Amino acid sequence: MKKNIYLFILLLLIFQFLTAQQVATSSTDGAGREYRSTPEKVNDLVHTKLRLHFDFTKKQVYGEEWLTVQPHFYPVQELSLDAKAMLIHEVTINGNSLKYQYDRKILKIQLDKIYNRQNNYTIYINYTARPEDVKEEGSEAIKYAKGIYFINADGKDPNKPTQIWTQGETESNSAWFPTIDKPNQKSTQEIYLTVPDRFITLSNGLLKEQVKNNDGTRTDYWKMDLPHAPYLFFIGIGEFAIVKDQWNEVPVNYYLEKRYAPYAKKIFGNTPEMLDFFSRITQIKYPWPKYDQMIVRDFVSGAMENTTAVSHSEMAYEVIEEEAGENSWEGTIAHETFHHWFGDLVTAESWSNLTLNESFATYGTYLWYEYKYGKDYAESERLKNLMGYFSKKGFKNNLVRFYYDKREDIFDTVSYNKGSEILHMLHKYLGDDVFFAAMKKYLVNHCFDTAEAHQWRIALEEISGKDLNWFFNQWYCGYGHPKLDIRQTYDKGSGKIVLAIAQTQDEPIFEFPYSVDIYRKDGSKEHREFWVRKKKENIFYLDFPQEPALVNPDPDHVLLANVESHKSLKDWIFQYKYASGFFDRYEALKYISASEEHLGKGQEMLIKALKDNYYGLRILSLNYLNLKDNKTRKKALPIILDMAQNDTKNLVQAFAIIKLSELNNRKDFTNIFKKGSKSSSRVVQKASLEALSGSK
Repeated sequence: MKKNIYLFILLLLIFQFLTAQQVATSSTDGAGREYRSTPEKVNDLVHTKLRLHFDFTKKQVYGEEWLTVQPHFYPVQELSLDAKAMLIHEVTINGNSLKYQYDRKILKIQLDKIYNRQNNYTIYINYTARPEDVKEEGSEAIKYAKGIYFINADGKDPNKPTQIWTQGETESNSAWFPTIDKPNQKSTQEIYLTVPDRFITLSNGLLKEQVKNNDGTRTDYWKMDLPHAPYLFFIGIGEFAIVKDQWNEVPVNYYLEKRYAPYAKKIFGNTPEMLDFFSRITQIKYPWPKYDQMIVRDFVSGAMENTTAVSHSEMAYEVIEEEAGENSWEGTIAHETFHHWFGDLVTAESWSNLTLNESFATYGTYLWYEYKYGKDYAESERLKNLMGYFSKKGFKNNLVRFYYDKREDIFDTVSYNKGSEILHMLHKYLGDDVFFAAMKKYLVNHCFDTAEAHQWRIALEEISGKDLNWFFNQWYCGYGHPKLDIRQTYDKGSGKIVLAIAQTQDEPIFEFPYSVDIYRKDGSKEHREFWVRKKKENIFYLDFPQEPALVNPDPDHVLLANVESHKSLKDWIFQYKYASGFFDRYEALKYISASEEHLGKGQEMLIKALKDNYYGLRILSLNYLNLKDNKTRKKALPIILDMAQNDTKNLVQAFAIIKLSELNNRKDFTNIFKKGSKSSSRVVQKASLEALSGSK
């Protein structure tokens, strides 16, 4: 009997060990990365009130906080707050001291009694924030994790202003105030900022009051009545000029260093139109009380979508040196603006779902470009987006990513670039009406709250009536993209095009809707649509009464894929001539330039492309032209001379001047270079002066 008991105990221990091993194994992926669950909600933030003043010498913040919290569901008698590298001086409730434990990261407070979910309670904390003591490391996307930054605090650098600003994403704002620093928390806020009177301040919400103090300081009172995530809290302090603008009744202000104030509209001038455009496409009017943007020094990222108080790096000032209509920072401004719907109004409930914030902001930029500058410009920017994705490693990262080493690892070209392309696929598959109606439904359903990817799927399904699990399973919950090898033959006997589409990637295999344009010799075409099933090779038989001049797969370039289509030089020339899309023309020019046959008909096509409607392709053709070939140079030179002087785009003029300066007889063009050196365009001036220098 005893032996049986011992055997039973031994088997039980083995079972427990194996179960524990199974649980441990299931919490990591194949690369050993830990499963990242959505943060558990024990207490919910309700309201955050802060009184802050600053020690510029020590780079410290002296803070008082009144934090109102509510139990999420179960009764609680403890509150855990994120608080990095602080000194905690006092914790009270209703004037009574509370016991707490603090390990420089987490502040655990023992409450005076048990609270249930019907009861709010307010904790008072007196503390000193010491950002220079924060040990957390930054990342490629966000360099540091100090939360709050003192710039030239001692004022010793005459070339740099003294500033204070914050950067909360991902979980760094808990370096300057204790909070539940998770993306699935939301809080209203009040912040009192006491600063030297010469400084301007900015925070979320509206400036309600300014009081001058007897010691040469001033206290500004900022209030945000709408809830938003802790990582979106922001303060900015410095000697800024405020340039005022407006959209409808919403104040739109730009905070810049005083010497840059005259250029505020050059940098940010399209912001009101963006607010109008995004309000229209989402059918949700901009929901916040104001929209401010501040350019700060030594920023740790490109820009940040702090609610109503966006921060930009000083790279935004470089726009001043650029050409009108060539505002390279405009995409960043559009990105951060659209975040106020996707990210600020509705926030990804976990960093695993970050793409819900970043893909929409990235795709919003594409939609803005298409509206403002036309399809070719938007598609050229989408090309950059795709090149950014394909040039980076990380294809095996899922879009919605529950396994990762560090939170900041999620800020990559998968979350941003690939996520945007997947939204583009959904948009084109479902159509404008469904896509934008689903955006509205998603925003309304989760307004001032959080969401995960499947809630976006549900909104799309409810509007369209379609099941989209197949799409989300492979694109949102999976990784990679198709690599297609496309071959076609024509069977004259049956009058059919035999189209073979092979997926050459190892794993996973995808299914997707697909289409081709089939061209006749006169340039007319027929459009065919079909479904590529989830297998290594799909073969389609397409009726067509004559041998096609060109079969052009995915003519709208919707599918995120690497494609090898085995087109000849003749095909590419035909494609450039008759296929009107940006990608069709771009890919044709790219292939023609690389073809060993390019010195003949290929160069003739590049010469024709010097007059392409889109200036970016005119520049591309200039770069690809082989002017060492006498025949090509003779035909192209008159066109290039005209481009150098009369093209409507200054960038094209500049590239044409550069092209001329590379010729052996560049001295023949000295008058053109001299004329360009007096241009009002800086980029034309620079190209011309360099050409003159080289022609001496």
